[in-house]
Amino acid sequence: MDTIVINGGKQLIGKVRISGAKNAAVAILPAALASTEKVCLNNLPDINDIRTLVAILEDLGIGIRRRGRHALELNPAKLRSYAPSYDLVKKMRASYYFMGSLLARCGRAEVPVPGGCDLGPRPIDQHLKGFAALGVEIEQEHGLIKLFAKKMRGAHIYLDVVSVGATINLMIAAVTAEGRTVLENAAKEPEIVDVANFLNAMGASIRGAGTDVIRIDGVSRLGRVEHAIIPDRIEAGTFMLAAAATGGEVVVDEVIPKHLEAVSAKLREMGVTVDAQPERITVCREDKLLPSDLKTFPYPGFPTDLQPLAVALLTAAEGVSIVTENVFDGRFRHVDELKRMGAQIKVEGRTAVVEGGTPLSAAPVTATDLRAGAALVVAGLMARGETILSDAEHIYRGYEQFEEKLRGLGASIRRTRGRGSVLSRKTI
Repeated sequence: MDTIVINGGKQLIGKVRISGAKNAAVAILPAALASTEKVCLNNLPDINDIRTLVAILEDLGIGIRRRGRHALELNPAKLRSYAPSYDLVKKMRASYYFMGSLLARCGRAEVPVPGGCDLGPRPIDQHLKGFAALGVEIEQEHGLIKLFAKKMRGAHIYLDVVSVGATINLMIAAVTAEGRTVLENAAKEPEIVDVANFLNAMGASIRGAGTDVIRIDGVSRLGRVEHAIIPDRIEAGTFMLAAAATGGEVVVDEVIPKHLEAVSAKLREMGVTVDAQPERITVCREDKLLPSDLKTFPYPGFPTDLQPLAVALLTAAEGVSIVTENVFDGRFRHVDELKRMGAQIKVEGRTAVVEGGTPLSAAPVTATDLRAGAALVVAGLMARGETILSDAEHIYRGYEQFEEKLRGLGASIRRTRGRGSVLSRKTI
């Protein structure tokens, strides 16, 4: 079990470089299986979820050569299995992208029901509905999803809910389906555009990514590619909110400001100065923080992944703020931990009422998931005294060198590490 110790009460000041986008990288690595030729990926974040995906790929027989800390060269031609290891898949939800990529490559897949952060019910019914429309036979038994298609054919698929995972998974599967696939009510996140750009560079024919209608014309094969992952807008937003929370001034470098417009607008509404320039955003708070009403929505709305951090920030705003979670049912589990630190928050269904203005006090707290863990680190930075955060390994699924980057901005933070393990297979 990992633990983080934070001595709070210090402003964050300086510059931080943002890593590659976790939510793009965890889809692009499995998507590489759709090709049989060399794939080179740059600007990969050095995080636990990427290590897990690399372990899954290696267990499937994929040749991998590391080209430095943030780059990999993959040889998908060596694929020898259509069944990823249960022990590995259960560690992360995004392992469901192996369904789409193995279908595109092999016409079959056996993937355990994925694990990951517990954010309430997150069914994969839209993924399976789309696969069925493409002509895939589906069986579910004992926590295993078996998919088989003699030949996938393009289809018109309407997603009942806007789902990033289903949009990407179906897009990957459809690249080698015969004919045209149309995805309606598709999600619009920048990470979807990045996956589409990656697949197109390999020879796929995808149009409309970033809009609510995506058209995919199937191709017979995909080729080699070299691709750089886009910057992580959630990591960038985390440091923007942390700068505002501590009353500091931070330059968030190597980002795409357009991807963060909802975050920038909400911070300005709270009285924070946000200066967006090409590839960087400077965040500075000198005056009191103003209360705000905040609602999460799919992109381009305020990201659900930053909601826990926004709740922590709003405890410092004098007055009442209302936070409404419109994406995940179970995304207020961090609130009980914030209450341990003296936060005045009441949750009713999908809404949290934050009575801000009372300084947080250092306390022992527990990370319940990735973004909740980051929010509690920010809360620890706001509080005076020593905050001890347990189960901190959640954070390193999605943030590269989190405590090192915070120390570079002047935070007093240290980490103690626990230990863990891996493995299994089925051949083509």
